[in-house]
Amino acid sequence: MRSSILSESPCDEQHIHGFNPQSWLQVERGKLPKSSYSPSSIESLIKIAEPPVVPLYKPLNYVEVLSRIHEELEQCTPSERPGLYLIQSQVFRGLGEAKLRQRSLHSAWHCTSSVHEKVIFGAWLRYEKRGEEIIADVLASCRKCCREFGPINVASEMPVRNFEIVGSGVMGSSSHISSMVTFKIRDGRVTCDRCKIASLSIPFCSMLNGPYTESQLELVDLSENGISLEAMRAVSEFSCTYSLEDMPLEILLEILVFANTFCCDKLKDACDRNLASFVSSKQDAVELMALAFDENAPVLAASCLQMLLQDLPDCLTDELVLDIFLSATEQQQLIMAGHASFLLYCFLSEVTMNIDPRTETTVILSEKLVQLAVTPSQKQIAFHQLGCIRLLRKEYNEAEQLFEVAFSAGHVYSIAGLARITNVKGKKTSAFEKLSSVITSSVPLGWMHLERSLYSEGDRKLADLDKATELDPTLTYPYMYRAASLMRKKDPRLALEEINRLLGFKLALECLELRICLYLALEDYKSALCDIHAILTLSPEYRMLEGRVAASKIGTLLGAHVDQWNTAECWLQLYERWSSVDDIGSLSVIYKMLESDASKGVLYFRQSLLLLRLNCPEAAMRSLQLARQHAATEHERLVYEGWLLYDTGHCVDPSYSTNVISLLEDALKCPSDRLRKGQALNNLGGVYVDCGKLESAADCYTSALKIRHTRAHQGLARVHYLRNNRDAAYDEMTKLIEKAKNNASAYEKRSEYCEREQTMSDLQMVTQLDPLRVYPYRYRAAVLMDTHKEEEAIAELTRAISFKADLHLLHLRAAFHEHIGDVSSALRDCRAALSLDPNHQEMLDLQKRVNSQEP
Repeated sequence: MRSSILSESPCDEQHIHGFNPQSWLQVERGKLPKSSYSPSSIESLIKIAEPPVVPLYKPLNYVEVLSRIHEELEQCTPSERPGLYLIQSQVFRGLGEAKLRQRSLHSAWHCTSSVHEKVIFGAWLRYEKRGEEIIADVLASCRKCCREFGPINVASEMPVRNFEIVGSGVMGSSSHISSMVTFKIRDGRVTCDRCKIASLSIPFCSMLNGPYTESQLELVDLSENGISLEAMRAVSEFSCTYSLEDMPLEILLEILVFANTFCCDKLKDACDRNLASFVSSKQDAVELMALAFDENAPVLAASCLQMLLQDLPDCLTDELVLDIFLSATEQQQLIMAGHASFLLYCFLSEVTMNIDPRTETTVILSEKLVQLAVTPSQKQIAFHQLGCIRLLRKEYNEAEQLFEVAFSAGHVYSIAGLARITNVKGKKTSAFEKLSSVITSSVPLGWMHLERSLYSEGDRKLADLDKATELDPTLTYPYMYRAASLMRKKDPRLALEEINRLLGFKLALECLELRICLYLALEDYKSALCDIHAILTLSPEYRMLEGRVAASKIGTLLGAHVDQWNTAECWLQLYERWSSVDDIGSLSVIYKMLESDASKGVLYFRQSLLLLRLNCPEAAMRSLQLARQHAATEHERLVYEGWLLYDTGHCVDPSYSTNVISLLEDALKCPSDRLRKGQALNNLGGVYVDCGKLESAADCYTSALKIRHTRAHQGLARVHYLRNNRDAAYDEMTKLIEKAKNNASAYEKRSEYCEREQTMSDLQMVTQLDPLRVYPYRYRAAVLMDTHKEEEAIAELTRAISFKADLHLLHLRAAFHEHIGDVSSALRDCRAALSLDPNHQEMLDLQKRVNSQEP
């Protein structure tokens, strides 16, 4: 969202330069008449930025790519598996599937074939899961935690090489030569076993047993070789025991240099491994990494790397750390990361891009990634990413070259970058033609039509945006553009309807910001403030209007123009919104209450429940952690810890249902507000249903409805259905639809309780309200298959699969392909589905069956 109406003075955070509240907030509590807005004022407030060309791996057909990766994983050597999982994780990242991406990284970490891979993937997973440390703490408190991805003992994990013992134990040809040799080091002397010292390396063997002067001497001067007396004694001891025990750092450093000088591989390896234990801080890692580079000490280097990666992203603000990664030569990269250099720089460049993609640091790290890319997939990822960075920096010629390489390597999405640059150079028609060529030469996708819309006007532009939404309803830009266009045409009702279409299933911050501007133009400050609160709940530091104004400041300004509620009124307002399933409205009330109410634990907990409903799991986790932090009692804290574990997949064993019922019944006897009682009754009803106690479940749901816990209609409908009363179940869900503001799930559930024609109507409504719900597509496809319309059935699933990576959609399409005898397509879908869940038994069975049919 872009607008120039507000700007913020950089020198005075309290003053918004050039902003007069009365010129913006035309109505103050009804004291002034509402003024009609002009097109020019709307134009200044509502400006939509072009969507960015995202630096993500976006294959033309992600199902094909996932299938190929899965097939390669089944056939490749163990050492190739981590690299394949890395590419798989990049596919999921491009699809916006964070949990699937983490699963791929976890699979890669689990099957690593080198210490370097284990260190890097472990650090990557810790980075991805930052903010979830509390889960490990809670699990540890109940003795159920095995901390994954923590630091490993690099020295013990690094494979031990078999070093050849030099020489045969026979001394030189002169039998009168002593079996001992003394090394003079300045004023001191160290006497060693000649054969054992000679066995340390070929140079020593030649010097002490070969045709050299030293072989005839019993005293050899090593004063000029940079080793101390104490270090030489340790070398002598090592030649007998092959052990370096309890050596101080300074001595080990001397020995390492000495071992390198005289090519003592076994001694060097032992020294390298011992030095690794001295890396206990970032400062140690920085200092010792330089030595590891100079002396080619891979164990020490890997240990230093692990220490640096533990401190991400903060360590990338340290110039000394950055210098290690930015200036590392090819040889130094090999010492530091082994054969996992592409993996390392893929990780580092992603971290710096998350911090600021325009910095020189990000450029250099991404350039190294480009240099390391070998396979076609690696080249597509690396060249496209660097192209996006150059584009952001307005380095158009360099960006164009990079996008061309990525496009030539098969990354069709890079055409978006090429078209942007073509347009910047004043060739708008040529940019339009580039996208048209891609659309006509491949299966069209939503992003293609979105991109082409940027280079046309009027009806042709709107036609492309409508097609983009049809092909991929999750794209935000088309909704925003249409809403802004409608507002400029003085049709605020339709403008709000358009942006609400998206916000009904995707809580995008930029769309909330646009809706706020629509409300401001309509002088609906109460609704605008509600959305401000939603934004601040999701992102407290969010800045609006080109980033010039903190959302919190706009909220403060708006707050002066709406009625203020006391604590009692806030609870009443929350109760009203909760009962009408107005989740964003509920978030707003809770935000206001958190500014003053002392019982923050309960409020943060309720906030987390709302955020889960709104499909914002990361924000929900933050709220639940805050609830735990602000718990008033030990018992309350334990409740929130239980929810933390439950929400992260550590579920209660079904065999404990009796205990759960007892706990919920006890909870209902405690003094509480009706919001919590309604939730508890609803939960208890669900447990009773699972246990087959339908009468008790119905009583719970009825009691919940009496205190206006509206969602209990769904539970009561389920009870009616299990009692074979479909009509009553249908009626119950109809009541929920009538009461609920967000009711896509209600329509979906009601569809289970009616005849086919009404079911199809309800499911069509579900798709309109929330196109990400997959059940309607599956149902419609199944109906089409029942009526022998196989092609239409597959097309229905394909439509959803193109923008939603879902196991059930792929499973059903694979079964349909098998049914019509298209074995290769069935096998492709099986493999792609198993990329989403490798342990899904039904998919494994289907794949096995399809494999048996392959010629």
